[in-house]
Amino acid sequence: MFFDHTKIFVKAGDGGNGSSHFRREKFAPFGGPDGGDGGRGGSVYLVATESMNTLVDYRYRHHFKATPGEAGMRQKMHGAKGEDVYLKVPCGTVVRDAETGELIADLVEPGQEVMVARGGRGGLGNVHFATATNQAPTEAQKGEPGEERWITLELRLIADVGLVGYPNAGKSTLLSVVSAARPKIADYPFTTLTPNLGVVEVGQISRGSGFSFVIADIPGLIEGASQGVGLGHEFLRHVRRTRLLIHMLDGAAFDREPWDDFQTINAELREYDEQLAQRPQVVVLNKIDLPEAREHWETLKAKAEEAGYPVFAISAAARQGVDDLMQYVAQRLQEIQREEAERAALAAAEVGGTVLRPQPEDSFTVTQESKGVFVVRGRRIERMVGMTDIENDEAMARLEASLEKMGVTKALEEAGVRVGDLVRFGKVELLWGE
Repeated sequence: MFFDHTKIFVKAGDGGNGSSHFRREKFAPFGGPDGGDGGRGGSVYLVATESMNTLVDYRYRHHFKATPGEAGMRQKMHGAKGEDVYLKVPCGTVVRDAETGELIADLVEPGQEVMVARGGRGGLGNVHFATATNQAPTEAQKGEPGEERWITLELRLIADVGLVGYPNAGKSTLLSVVSAARPKIADYPFTTLTPNLGVVEVGQISRGSGFSFVIADIPGLIEGASQGVGLGHEFLRHVRRTRLLIHMLDGAAFDREPWDDFQTINAELREYDEQLAQRPQVVVLNKIDLPEAREHWETLKAKAEEAGYPVFAISAAARQGVDDLMQYVAQRLQEIQREEAERAALAAAEVGGTVLRPQPEDSFTVTQESKGVFVVRGRRIERMVGMTDIENDEAMARLEASLEKMGVTKALEEAGVRVGDLVRFGKVELLWGE
């Protein structure tokens, strides 16, 4: 089964709590604080691998959690780190945040990995809070909550050349002729329900004079594909990575003109993604061994050449004209690769001195969600509040001083907060003034 998109939930491990412990040895009954730090929670990673071809492993299991860090212990002993989770995905997987749609990663090369949920920091033990005026602190930090979110995985086949066209145009037959792929072939629409990949070798690669490329048989597109009609949305995504399109036309279709088919499919490509219609295309009229195709050939050739497209007439089943087509495709692909390399070099030279100015980590915003409810958002502040033991008076006094120093208190007062109002910091809710 070809399963190429899914949605999963990832949860990193929470950090372990810091320890609030005091030395109580025989000759040191009041030896001071010695609570250790909590361990960091495990993180969740995605890793690209060539051993997988689909996302079917995630069809029935959608929740993945890393283990939390262990709590700190006495004698300043740190808690153990949580175990990381590595999830394998096929090369060509696009990862996005399910809520915002933000692109997280595009995993193309084998071994590429991305952290999709970061483990929480371990809380500090009470040994860190000892001062000259407070030599026996009871305060210890809670572990930071691990990140959690829903992400979408979308597989886009990695192929140099895409075969597009109406169902039954002969795409699968051509793939079986030019590569070792063995797709299912039959004389009725939508025989191909899943994309098929094949490797084409042109020339003698072993002697260094050949060239190979990957070709993908994309299931037949029809009018309305960009709106999801037929198998449209399921497979148009796989065309996006291709460098060159072979547009197969059925020369023996008795109810359609080949050039009308060409314009219809291009309109669908353009509707789905404007850049797809700008991909270099090779127009191919298939089944030229049949009288019906030969009748269409001269008209189609004239229209394609007038529009600036290279055009070929072949018979995939009889292997007529196929070698010439593949020779041209190999030559054109090499030209495209050189053009891409030149553009990449030029872009790198232009970027050169770009200065990145990331948003400061201690920045924050204050918004009033409803009457008597305020929300403070900011990475550092949310982490600081989340790691505070709200049941400990020393910890709350430290938090109050930190909020005052960072300007949060003033910002909330300017926003209209009053005693008794609810203030939310991430997942923690506090009543103002208590």
